[in-house]
Amino acid sequence: MKKIVIALSTILVVMSLMMVYAFQTPQDNTETQTIWYQVTVVESVVPGGLGRSRMISLDENGKMEETKLENFFSMAGINFGNIRENDQQITNKITELTNDGWHLYQVTSGVYSGNNNNNNGIFITRYLFSKVSE
Repeated sequence: MKKIVIALSTILVVMSLMMVYAFQTPQDNTETQTIWYQVTVVESVVPGGLGRSRMISLDENGKMEETKLENFFSMAGINFGNIRENDQQITNKITELTNDGWHLYQVTSGVYSGNNNNNNGIFITRYLFSKVSE
């Protein structure tokens, strides 16, 4: 009887150790670091091209890239061609970054609508990308 208890205890200990090691992930000694890349899109709603619309990229090294975008409004009103062109440039930038291994982490947007005495306003969207560096 004593031999059976010892044998069962030994089997239980061995199985417990096997379970512990089976669910562990291998340890990698290389250190990883998350790096960030931000793209800010400012789209003006000032009519007639008087506003300034831009896409500004700031990479992990602090290098800035500025791309001219079109305003939402022309003198005749809302310009869907401008909006389509802006969307294409923004999509191209997102595609370029994801193809380079960046992951879209967060999108934040906001609106500044000026005040009752003017027609100034902007839409701003920030795209934050992350990448793991080894």
